[in-house]
Amino acid sequence: MNTSSFSVSKFLYNWIIMFVVWLGFTTSLAPAELITGAVVSLIAVLMAAKYLNCCGLDIFLPNKLFYIAKYIGVFTVALIKSNIDVAKRVLSPSLPINPGIVQIETKLSNEFAKMVLANTITLTPGTLSVDMVGSTYYIHWIDVTTEDPIEAHTAIAKQFEDILLKIFK
Repeated sequence: MNTSSFSVSKFLYNWIIMFVVWLGFTTSLAPAELITGAVVSLIAVLMAAKYLNCCGLDIFLPNKLFYIAKYIGVFTVALIKSNIDVAKRVLSPSLPINPGIVQIETKLSNEFAKMVLANTITLTPGTLSVDMVGSTYYIHWIDVTTEDPIEAHTAIAKQFEDILLKIFK
């Protein structure tokens, strides 16, 4: 394990996540299951150490947990709004669509945060992350209202990016 890129904090964070996933799949708190899950999680983290470089235990700090909860809330509201918008467009053909690909820039520097933003954009109906080159995203948008990258960023990603900047600073 390369200790320069994989700290004890990252190891513990990944082990906790893997162990919680194990518990979720087994739905058992029997001692044998707990021991097996701990060992399997340990082996999985050791085997995948060079790929698991997202976060450390600092992600569990109260202020970051607050922003994670806020992110989930903001995403849920955006998801509902965009589902309603797309449903209206499907059910009412008279509503205009103006599909196209827009370019937006992100201030995020953490690769994991960039991936979260890209997935959030894709999971929100009406937008799809097509490609990411460095800090530039190419987004397919069902109703392009502007081709200006700054305005497109504000309409598509700003609300998510602002919170991600606080989580992954």
